[in-house]
Amino acid sequence: MVNRVLVAEFMHETNTFSVQVTDENAFRNSCYYLDNDIPGAFGGTRTSMGAAFEAAEKYGWSVVHPIVTSANPSGRVTDDFFDAVSERILNSCQGVDGVLLHLHGSMSTQTHDDGEGELLARIRSRVGPNIPIMAVLDLHATLTQKMAANANALISYRTYPHIDQYERTWQAAELLEKAMGGEISPKVAVSRRPILYALDGGRTTSPPMMELLSRGDRIEAAGQALVVSVQAGFSSADVQDIGPSIAVTANDLTSAQSIADELMDYVWEQRTFSSIHFTPLEQAIAKAKAGEGRADKPLVIADYSDNPGSGAYGDATRLLQAVLDADLQNVGFYAICDPEAALQAQAAGVGNSVTLMLGGKVDPSMGGGPIKVTAHVAALTDGSFIAYGPMGGGARRNYGLSALLRVGGVEIIVISHNGQATDLGQFTSLGVDPTRKSTIIVKSMQHFRAAFEPISREVIEVDTGALSTRNFLERPYKNIRRPIWPLDPL
Repeated sequence: MVNRVLVAEFMHETNTFSVQVTDENAFRNSCYYLDNDIPGAFGGTRTSMGAAFEAAEKYGWSVVHPIVTSANPSGRVTDDFFDAVSERILNSCQGVDGVLLHLHGSMSTQTHDDGEGELLARIRSRVGPNIPIMAVLDLHATLTQKMAANANALISYRTYPHIDQYERTWQAAELLEKAMGGEISPKVAVSRRPILYALDGGRTTSPPMMELLSRGDRIEAAGQALVVSVQAGFSSADVQDIGPSIAVTANDLTSAQSIADELMDYVWEQRTFSSIHFTPLEQAIAKAKAGEGRADKPLVIADYSDNPGSGAYGDATRLLQAVLDADLQNVGFYAICDPEAALQAQAAGVGNSVTLMLGGKVDPSMGGGPIKVTAHVAALTDGSFIAYGPMGGGARRNYGLSALLRVGGVEIIVISHNGQATDLGQFTSLGVDPTRKSTIIVKSMQHFRAAFEPISREVIEVDTGALSTRNFLERPYKNIRRPIWPLDPL
């Protein structure tokens, strides 16, 4: 018998403090594929969907693939778009033997704080209790009991930077094949503690995550569980279930819960650990100035707080202003998200000069307001290219109309669709060779390391006070459960 499998991707990490609502246009501007366009876009790539299609070929599945869509982290997803995508997926559930999904795990909509839990509940209601549902999640998922109750397996990434979506989807596909064949009957247990932020933000190169992943490996190898997933959670979501969690997938729910609780005890013990060390902005600029004559390997300065990957606006200017004030030379800057400035550069044309107000337009109080620059327009592109780096997997990306502005010795990339720096192609597609720069500046917390740390002579991080500032203790949380560490004495 040929198994009919529903495969879909619907991903968003929602920063509920963002003023930018996430509507259909935000998804269409990032990643939006329907039906027959999906295999051509993802077949043969090292992506989640690439793995799903390979598994379908191996196991002889008949696949229905209604939608693959994602948007850059930002504010709440509109109910209209969430309902439309959900209905599209639900309409493809008829007659399926299994469901394989790629979700984030920290989506919030205008109505539902737990977007994935709501989606999974709708799918479960449609397919019934006996059809296995497997979901691959981001390591920063805000995993809920509602999600666990409506899925047969929840499998989170094991790397940060996230470079194992392909492997995790293969893992989910193998479990799905066994479940459809009656070899396993998996269920998910979830455990959490009253913690807002821990596990070093999910860094899989630091001791707490490394220890938990190692313990998970041993538990799986011993046959005590099918999957052990560790979620760091997402601290920029003002939702009830905020914080890290452990999800254990096994045939026996009681033993799975016991394992999850024991591992979560370790999370509580290690809650104060942090490897994040910020360099004061003045010191970072001085270090760049001292090395600006070098062209062997660049110094990489990461703006942690204006990270578009956590929902920051990507247009904060405090760091750029410091670079220009210091008259740094041989600098590549990625990026300022400013569609208006990109259009002005396009109107001026390549090779010409343009004077404009750059960045800081979404919320000038978060990391610096607009700055006036007179720049040489060095290049223009449509922002579309294939990302071949560790996080790209050979899939196409789209940052919209993009411009390369040269101001003195600084080459500034301006994009129209927000996104953090994770791939060298974000520079090279505009004619910039990042390996030849003395200083590279990126807006990213951690994902930049996969592509940029190997080419760097040193990496330093700064916090410029933008939306994703590390000082989350001052965020206006209203909906999280209380008491919770470290906001309350526990």
